[in-house]
Amino acid sequence: MLELALKSLTAYLTGSLMGALILGALKGVDIRKLGSGNAGGTNALRTQGLPFAIGVVAIDLGKGWFSAAVLPALALPGVAPDPGIDRVWLGVACALAATIGHVYPVWFEFRGGKGAATLIGALLGLAPWLLPALLLVWVLVVTATGYVGLATIIAASALPFLVVWRAPGQLPLLCFAIAMVPCVVYTHRGNLERMRAGTENRVRRLWLLRDRKAHE
Repeated sequence: MLELALKSLTAYLTGSLMGALILGALKGVDIRKLGSGNAGGTNALRTQGLPFAIGVVAIDLGKGWFSAAVLPALALPGVAPDPGIDRVWLGVACALAATIGHVYPVWFEFRGGKGAATLIGALLGLAPWLLPALLLVWVLVVTATGYVGLATIIAASALPFLVVWRAPGQLPLLCFAIAMVPCVVYTHRGNLERMRAGTENRVRRLWLLRDRKAHE
């Protein structure tokens, strides 16, 4: 249990390293005070431009991948690997901890991002073969609606079904996928409220059905 506790804590602290806030500190800006107020890649792109957003996403993806794929196998000084802990479950625990760390980062007053990029990074480490189908769902929703937040929610909600389809019997992965659904919905609650109010921004360059809707 000591290995599980220490590696989960390390994953949480790693997840708390917010790309937007680290790069923002170097640039002298806090994007939580700009745009939507979210410390994630979308708000980084809208307020700081593409190069900044790429750096943010790279950090947030990287910490998810590291926590899920690398950290579980690392030898901790003075801590022997616990033979009673399944390595797959350990990877899932670390992936979950990293995502929580991104949403509630201890280094930044527990005010973080929405967790989508860190979730994708964790899946890259746990089950990269799920990502093409997940990306397809996301793209279809964005092109149909123009809403990035809605696309992220629907893609996350589809994840458990994709696991059952592509990896039947993999209970640890299914539990991770199920746990991520309420997490993503909760962190995107502001997007849902703005969509209901009709004030949510659309990504018009990706909203391919906008012209057809405009002429209906």
